[in-house]
Amino acid sequence: MESNQHLAQFEGGDRKFVMALARGLEVLRAFKARDTFLGNQEIAERTGLAKPTVTRLTYTLCQLGYLTQVPRLGKYRLAPQAIALGYSALAGLGIRQVARPLMEEMADRLAAPVALGVLDRNRALYIDISRGSSTFTVQLDTGSRVPLAKTAMGRAIIAAMTPQQRAPVLAGLSERYGSQWPDLKATIDRAVTEFSAKGFVASPGTWRDDINAVGTALVAADGSGIYG
Repeated sequence: MESNQHLAQFEGGDRKFVMALARGLEVLRAFKARDTFLGNQEIAERTGLAKPTVTRLTYTLCQLGYLTQVPRLGKYRLAPQAIALGYSALAGLGIRQVARPLMEEMADRLAAPVALGVLDRNRALYIDISRGSSTFTVQLDTGSRVPLAKTAMGRAIIAAMTPQQRAPVLAGLSERYGSQWPDLKATIDRAVTEFSAKGFVASPGTWRDDINAVGTALVAADGSGIYG
């Protein structure tokens, strides 16, 4: 229901905000990196939108070329128009071209995956990954999302923020995690301190017991983004 909660903050508060467009984009966001097909019911569950609303939106997105319906399954997959949007966005991120050779060198040297990501609500979104000779079994790829509060990448992104940038992010995480938040907040506070002192954040088994990771973050020179 994260998507529906995100949209709720805009209801009635901004006359320029087009809710119908926002709901359509939430339908596209419902598709994860490893999804092949999704039905209207699955999309409704992921977005928190009513199923009749989802049905109208998927029909419209099909007509516009952003979704393709698979009649025998009664489900949908992303179509070339939607995929082209993603590639256009990635192509515009110059940091990927700068970081890619360094990521590949590190991945080969350490025999471990090296990923680049950005903030995506209460998650970190992978925008590139180099695997080298790694036998890492967790299948993450460009477009995958990982928990912001529990991963080295996510905590490094939080730590690189200014206090003003960090406040609304922490508020959203507090709402997301509820009773788990006090312990997570303490861990994030330690990560902020570690990042300030060392320039990186260590995450030994804090997301998954079998994953030990280190993360750092860069702030774009023009202030347009933080990359973990």
